[in-house]
Amino acid sequence: MNGTRVVVIGAGIVGAACARELALAGGFRVTVVDRGGAAEATTAHGEGNVLVSDKGPGPELRLAQLSRRLWPETLAAVAGRSPRAADAVRAVEWDPKGGIVVATTEAGAAELTRFAAAQRTAGVRADALDAAALAAAEPHLTRDHTAALHYPEDAQVQPAAAAAALLGDALTHGATLRTGCEVLGARTRGGRLTAVRTAEGDLPADLFVNAAGPWSGRLATRLGAPVDVRPRRGDILVTAPLPPTVFHKVYDADYVGAVGSSAEDLQTSAVVEATRGGSVLLGSSRRRAGFDDRLRPEVLSAIAAKALRLFPGLADVAVMRAYGGFRPYVPDHLPVIGADPRLPGLWHASGHEGAGIGLSLGTARLLSDLVRGNAPEIDPAPFRVDRPAVLGTDATAPSEESA
Repeated sequence: MNGTRVVVIGAGIVGAACARELALAGGFRVTVVDRGGAAEATTAHGEGNVLVSDKGPGPELRLAQLSRRLWPETLAAVAGRSPRAADAVRAVEWDPKGGIVVATTEAGAAELTRFAAAQRTAGVRADALDAAALAAAEPHLTRDHTAALHYPEDAQVQPAAAAAALLGDALTHGATLRTGCEVLGARTRGGRLTAVRTAEGDLPADLFVNAAGPWSGRLATRLGAPVDVRPRRGDILVTAPLPPTVFHKVYDADYVGAVGSSAEDLQTSAVVEATRGGSVLLGSSRRRAGFDDRLRPEVLSAIAAKALRLFPGLADVAVMRAYGGFRPYVPDHLPVIGADPRLPGLWHASGHEGAGIGLSLGTARLLSDLVRGNAPEIDPAPFRVDRPAVLGTDATAPSEESA
């Protein structure tokens, strides 16, 4: 594959990870293009979660476990390149602080206990906490709970900084970056994708990676190979900096159900965690609203109400700002990773919904192995492009407005 030209479309966390993996593999000339700036859209509007706690046994958990292993290894490798790279990695704020999941009803406790038992069979560590242990771990958390579990493998990063570190390492290894370059369509020859049309002219390559996140459906339609990747919106509240108040990623047991739901109406659950700067992030919400980027007061109010059930002491804390973003949603809740059988030359790395930060490194490793013909560490079949949820009747031609 010496000299193989690769265009990665999308400079968010997944695109940056894919570009880095291919650039380091050798034999690839990688160009990353983005219609905006690097990591300024979905990646910049997330919480930076690297989680195993919210995933039941199955392919997504296996991808999460691979990614969780790769995160500290990758950051250590990048930091070792140079003092400047080490500074970039420090900005990532890698924090393996662990997660705590809390149930506040008897039914929730039963479901959380069942869910954790299944996770343990897949190698996830989930430790039950009694009232005293929970109070020691999170002294400001409500005492009105029925069960709690500690997930020591959960971690957090600063998402935009993480993408910048990965992309910077890709550039160090010969990749190039073109921002403000929107892909408008395809050029094909003999049924194969040979170039993408942009406002700056055609960009030829030997293979193209669709890593456009929530815009992947729109992009795929423009290229003539639609996939059912849709935007699903989430919003977050950010408090003013506080003294140490929240020490883990803490969420209620409803969060797992919201992640796995396909409902179009608003869903909220309490997700509370601190940043190194002292601000507390309050989430989460999920709703299908197309690309409507307006903040809704009723959504923010629902998020705050759920968070206060877990941390009543936050009632008088000032909210500094709120933000929201779009997550790439696929109806069967699995990413789309691999070659598109309908259009040779096109590959996909998308559909991670709210887990893109955590799953990015595993996705990039899996994609790189498939591109190079290596045996992947995990089974790629569940993520294939030609599965019904991706190529079903709902995916025939997503519109510019809804894709």
